Amino acid sequence: MNKTSTTGLIFSWIFGLIVFAIGAVNTIWGNDPGFGIFLILLSLVYCPPINKVLQKRTGIAIPGFLKIALGLFIVWAALGVGELFDKIDIMIQDLDLN
Repeated sequence: MNKTSTTGLIFSWIFGLIVFAIGAVNTIWGNDPGFGIFLILLSLVYCPPINKVLQKRTGIAIPGFLKIALGLFIVWAALGVGELFDKIDIMIQDLDLN
């Protein structure tokens, strides 16, 4: 495995975990749990083992440019439409982390 693919795998795992966390916050502390579950499902796209299973079963591989475009949409939706920072504030107050 070369350095570029290793770096790509690391970024894919990290972004997948971030999207999963955003989905969990939206599901538990948000006003739209459906959106949070949708984000959790989209986070699976960034997990390399899921990609291998999908490619093996369907023969379809998700190209990198599509993952980048999907990532931009996720960030836009979570920050703008999903009001992520407000939900994180609610989570901090709820868990009494101040």
